[in-house]
Amino acid sequence: MRKAKVTLEHEQLQLSSEILRALAHPLRLKILEFIDQNDAINVNKIYNTLKLEQSITSQHLRILRLAGLVNTQREGKYIHYSLDYDKIDNAVKSVRSFLENSKKRQKVSQ
Repeated sequence: MRKAKVTLEHEQLQLSSEILRALAHPLRLKILEFIDQNDAINVNKIYNTLKLEQSITSQHLRILRLAGLVNTQREGKYIHYSLDYDKIDNAVKSVRSFLENSKKRQKVSQ
């Protein structure tokens, strides 16, 4: 029974680590902040406002999309991006849980 819990926590932590890797770039954080300020926004507005190259913006959005941090919705020729707040919240909770459990194990072993 204990093994199932460890596996589940490990899977959640693995998913969270993928999200943290996606967040580990200052430009991606800037893009996420811009999307957050605008609720949903198309890629043209992102790269024009942030003064980025279209190809660079698309590459970073692809990483964010693969990590599940952004949602996409197509409207005609435009793709609108929005944040997946549930996914971000789950990752934060998973990391916090891992840190709390690590502290508890550390105290017990001392």
